[in-house]
Amino acid sequence: MLHLFGYFAAIFIGLSLGIMGGGGSILTVPVLVYLMGVSPVLSTAYSLFVVGSTSVVGASGYFRKGLVSVPTALVFLATSLAAVFITRKLVMPAIPHELFTVGHVVFTKDLLVLVAFAVLMVVAAVSMIRNQQAEEILTDDLHHKHTINYPLILTVGAIVGLLTGFVGAGGGFLIIPALVLFARLPMKKAVGTSLVIIAINSLIGFTGDLSAGTAIDWMFLGGFLAFAVAGIVLGTYLARFIPGAKLKPAFGWFTLAMGTFILLRELVFSH
Repeated sequence: MLHLFGYFAAIFIGLSLGIMGGGGSILTVPVLVYLMGVSPVLSTAYSLFVVGSTSVVGASGYFRKGLVSVPTALVFLATSLAAVFITRKLVMPAIPHELFTVGHVVFTKDLLVLVAFAVLMVVAAVSMIRNQQAEEILTDDLHHKHTINYPLILTVGAIVGLLTGFVGAGGGFLIIPALVLFARLPMKKAVGTSLVIIAINSLIGFTGDLSAGTAIDWMFLGGFLAFAVAGIVLGTYLARFIPGAKLKPAFGWFTLAMGTFILLRELVFSH
């Protein structure tokens, strides 16, 4: 029964990526862990593949509409690609299974990933809840900015690459504001460019897992991906009629609840 909810959630992940250009990837790891029974560390690898492949489908629609800034994406990827690949190839395999103990809580590698992910969910949720006000500020800023801030784009790219590599999330909630504020992209073009960056970052990160020898259940992964792709195809179509900015605050509250649940479950109730 939980698996059925998991496949339904995969559709929802795709939907949110298609409509909002981000956000959905933040749910992939919790769905894989709590509904599909995949280990946390392996879930981050599966998430990279699902989010990356789904974003390719979504980005293709924005490409056809001319809503992708390729030069900006390349600048962003200059640092993020190296960060995500090194994190998956070298950093993640080097982390020991048991790290340290705080009181009665033994921090294992799996627990560290889930706690880091939950904290990221809370940060992303706050970003989405405040999204509408922030977008108005960013849009106003566009009329006053005349230069593209390449150093900040490169810095955010490195941070996003590190986060993507460690927790398996695309980081759209960081990428889109950076593209609007520092690269002066219109919101819709920022969404399309964000999907390109998420797709390339995630899939390159996944190749780091493959080269590190991670065992992959391709049958399961392919089935889960099929539902997520169906969701993003539908989401990209619905984006014509539904403004993503209107949905982000509600989605943010849901993400906040999920992040809080993971923290309580892993740090309080399970010990």
